[in-house]
Amino acid sequence: MRRSEKELPKDQVIAMLNTATNGVLAISGDDGYPYAVPMSFAYVDGKLYFHSTTGTSHKLDGIANNPKVSFCVVTQDNILPAEFNTHFKSAIAFGTARVLTDEQEIMNGIMAIAQKYSAAHMEKGKEYAQKAKDAFCVVEITIDHLTGKIGK
Repeated sequence: MRRSEKELPKDQVIAMLNTATNGVLAISGDDGYPYAVPMSFAYVDGKLYFHSTTGTSHKLDGIANNPKVSFCVVTQDNILPAEFNTHFKSAIAFGTARVLTDEQEIMNGIMAIAQKYSAAHMEKGKEYAQKAKDAFCVVEITIDHLTGKIGK
């Protein structure tokens, strides 16, 4: 990071990943264009999880072609028009993505996402996930490098 005084400690960056409701996945897209897409996700022990539908998709094709990805979250964005400034907090994870194929890993990824977004409904979530597991494609991103930045 160029401006080290704006760098956040790792525990604060992880807290951002645990509380952010969405982030933006960036992959290598078609014809050399970058492709960035907003995603719901979960963070567990140095890994990010998101789900997609089974079959082909732009995300899955991009990951198959180049598994190196980045993922960005913004948890604060206060615009200060009179000061020509913004107070923000953001995090960027760089890592390697893989489509999970092991049934237990898939269920673990789905349940991590369910825990984040629907913690009060986990029993119902487990039932739903068991019934719909063949319709889920779960992607795991192993984080190689993680940074967080604050602007104030």
